[in-house]
Amino acid sequence: MRLRGVHHIAVICSEYARSKVFYTEVLGLAVVREVHRAERRSYKLDLALPDGAQIELFSFPDPPARVTRPEACGLRHLALAVRDLDAAIATIRRRAQEAGQNVEIEPVRVDEFTGARFTFFFDPDGLPIELYETR
Repeated sequence: MRLRGVHHIAVICSEYARSKVFYTEVLGLAVVREVHRAERRSYKLDLALPDGAQIELFSFPDPPARVTRPEACGLRHLALAVRDLDAAIATIRRRAQEAGQNVEIEPVRVDEFTGARFTFFFDPDGLPIELYETR
């Protein structure tokens, strides 16, 4: 077996419209396709990442809240690579304000092992998203 990379990451949201605005307008991801699945009372929104991978945004009626603190076993966060962390932070702040969303961005930190700069913020449902500066 030879893995070729990440194809998609699935995210379940509690308020579809709010999360759609966050992922498309704040993060700037392009919509690949949007499907309403009436039998599940659910939406599925496929969003393109620049490297070809996708984020699948799902809505389901009354999903349980995600445990973020204390950290639980399992997938910890979504990390997105950026070339210029300061510019990415400024863009997210501007887009969030324009979209009427409040996005709190943590102070920039430095990875003690790689020396790379990074920060975290959260999607509307509290999913931690990391911006990791790569050169």
